[in-house]
Amino acid sequence: MPELPEVQTVVNDLNIHHVCRRRIAAVRIYWRRSVNNVSQKNINKALLGRSIVKVWRRGKYIVIDFDKATRVLIHLRMSGRISIVNAKSPRDKHEHVCVTLNNGDELRLHDTRKFARVYIEKGPVTRLDTLGCEPLDITFTPKKIGPLLRSHKRALKPLLLDQTFIAGLGNIYTDEALWHAKLHPKTQSDALSRVKVRALCKSIMFVLRKGIKNCGTSLGNGDNNFYSLGKQSGRNREKLMVYRRTGEPCKRCGTKIKRLILTQRSTHLCPRCQKL
Repeated sequence: MPELPEVQTVVNDLNIHHVCRRRIAAVRIYWRRSVNNVSQKNINKALLGRSIVKVWRRGKYIVIDFDKATRVLIHLRMSGRISIVNAKSPRDKHEHVCVTLNNGDELRLHDTRKFARVYIEKGPVTRLDTLGCEPLDITFTPKKIGPLLRSHKRALKPLLLDQTFIAGLGNIYTDEALWHAKLHPKTQSDALSRVKVRALCKSIMFVLRKGIKNCGTSLGNGDNNFYSLGKQSGRNREKLMVYRRTGEPCKRCGTKIKRLILTQRSTHLCPRCQKL
């Protein structure tokens, strides 16, 4: 599933392609569940003729703001990806949402597993309100995060994956951040000292910024893998320290990387560097 760096990469690419200020000329839906079961009629009413004002990210959501207080949220989930093509290009069978812009380009949502979702919102209440703090925001500091961590009595790994706690982290970057901070995934959040809280915050920001710099993490060449616009793969796989490196030597101490299952999630760690 695309995490914060992958979603930010897509947002960056959309902005590079200057989709802002473009108007919506047509919307075609080929899999109704992709747009949360909103009817074609209501989609046309909400989007046709609207101009894109801003494209940004919140957690794992691509956020597209339109004029007249209309907003579209896109969650790529397991296998969704966005492409920009000429509107006259033949449609792939896995392209379930096609949005034509007034310059002849077309935004297409490609999703082989049909898990990605598009939400159309209008009004003050939004799904974004349920999300936790942004780990790359200026307010993400040990002074703020420390009390939040200590207010929970949960293992670090599942807590960091909770999008209502911190928005944007997934399996890859949580494992990487915990390795950098030398913290075991089962460490209780309320037991962290101030020093360890600082190390965790610093590590989270470091691995996310590195992931964005490398345009995300692509773990293979399959159709379900992460790709940005133009089917560009991320380069961050070569920079991973523990994730999917089971049995390989830790790049810090040489101990073999171990894999365990924690709350039904595959988890990677160095048993020497990250002692419980």
